[in-house]
Amino acid sequence: MAKILVVDDEVGIRELLSEILRDEGHDVLLAENAAAARTYRDRERPDLVLLDIWMPDTDGVTLLKEWAAGGHLTMPVVMMSGHATIDTAVEATRIGALDFLEKPIGMQKLLASVSTALDHRQRPAAHSLSLAAFPRSTVLRDLRKRIDQLAAGSPALLLRSAPGGFVELAARTLQNTHRPWIDLGHDSNALSQDDLESAAGGVLYVEELARLTRLQQKNLLFAAERLEKYNLKLVAGTEADAITLAAHGWDEQLLARTFPGRLSLPLLAEIKDDLPDLAAHLLAQLVENEEVPTRRFSAAALNQLRLHHWTGGYAEFRATIKSLALAALRDEVEAEDVTDLLGHDTATVKVKDGFFAELMKLPLREAREIFERRYFEHHLATDGSNMTRLAEKTGLERTHLYRKLKDLGLR
Repeated sequence: MAKILVVDDEVGIRELLSEILRDEGHDVLLAENAAAARTYRDRERPDLVLLDIWMPDTDGVTLLKEWAAGGHLTMPVVMMSGHATIDTAVEATRIGALDFLEKPIGMQKLLASVSTALDHRQRPAAHSLSLAAFPRSTVLRDLRKRIDQLAAGSPALLLRSAPGGFVELAARTLQNTHRPWIDLGHDSNALSQDDLESAAGGVLYVEELARLTRLQQKNLLFAAERLEKYNLKLVAGTEADAITLAAHGWDEQLLARTFPGRLSLPLLAEIKDDLPDLAAHLLAQLVENEEVPTRRFSAAALNQLRLHHWTGGYAEFRATIKSLALAALRDEVEAEDVTDLLGHDTATVKVKDGFFAELMKLPLREAREIFERRYFEHHLATDGSNMTRLAEKTGLERTHLYRKLKDLGLR
C-alpha cells in the first residue's frame, strides 16, 4: 500500500489516524512538528502527507509554502484543522494542498480523502526554485515584494538583467503550484487561443527577448493581448539595451506598451552571502528530480562557492552545482572538490591595493567590521569548517569565535 506521513502536534490524533490507516494496510510515519516532517519528507519520500495547520514551531500553511517554494511539493498534501477559516483553506488549496479535513475527522471522510489523494500521487516534476525559498535574504525578499507589487498592477513584467542574471529564479515567483509554465522561447509553432486557454492561470516566460525568432515575437504579442482573458502572467527578461533590441525587431514604444511593469535584477555578486543557501536548494532540487545522486555540501564547500567570482553568472553557478554533485566520490561534496573544478581563486581572499587606504576614510566601527569580515573570510576559506584550527589561528576561544562569526553574518 502507500507510505503516509501524519503531521500533528497532538499525540492522540496521531495515534488515532495511525491506527485507522494501518488497519487499511498503509505504512504510517508520525511527525509531531514541522522539523520532524521535513526530515521524514526528505528521507522517506512519502506518497501522501496529512498536515495539521496549527503547530507550535511552524504552522502547516507555512510548511506547505516552504515545500512549494523549494520544489518539494511532489506528493499530495491534505490539510487538517479544527479552527481554520475558509480563507485559510482557500489559501492552502492555492498553494498546492489537494484537500482539507476539518477536525474531528470521521473515519469514512478520512479514508475517502486518502483514497482520492493517492489516486493523484503520481509525482510531478519538481518545480524550479523561486524567490520564495529565501525568506532570510533581505535582497531577495525585497525583490520578491517588488515583483508581486508590479504583477498586481500589470500581468506583463520585463526583467532587466546583467549578463548571467537569475531571470528564471525571479520569474518563478509568479507561478502558483501545479499551474502551467510555458517557455515561449522554446516553441517554434504558432500560438493559438486554445493553447492560451489550456495554460489558464499559468505563466508565459521568455528568458531573453533578443533571442526570439519573428514567429516567437508574434506569439508573445498575441499572448500579451489576451493575458487578462485567460488569467495569465507574462514575464520576459533581457540583457540587451534598446539599440540591440531594435536590431532584433523590438520597437521601444511597443515594448513599453507590452510591458508596463519593469524591474532591474541585482547582480549575483550582490547576493553573495545568499549563495550557500542557493547552492543547497539547487542541489536538493537536482536530487529531487533524480538528475544527480543524493549529495550534500560541506560547510567549507559552501564557503568556497560563496567566495568564487561568478563571471558566468547564475547559469555558471547552476551548472557548477550539478557538475559537483555528479563528480563527487562521496555523499558530501568537499571544499577540495570545488577547488578542483573551479581552480584556486576561491582559496584566499585577496586584499586589493589601496584597501587599507580606503579603510582609513571610514568611521572606526565600520572600518573594523570590514577588516574583521575580510580577516575571517580569509581564514574560513583556508580552514573551512575546522573550528579548532580556526580558533588556534585567530587566538579566540571557540565560544567567542562562534559568536563573532555569527555577528559578522559568516557561516
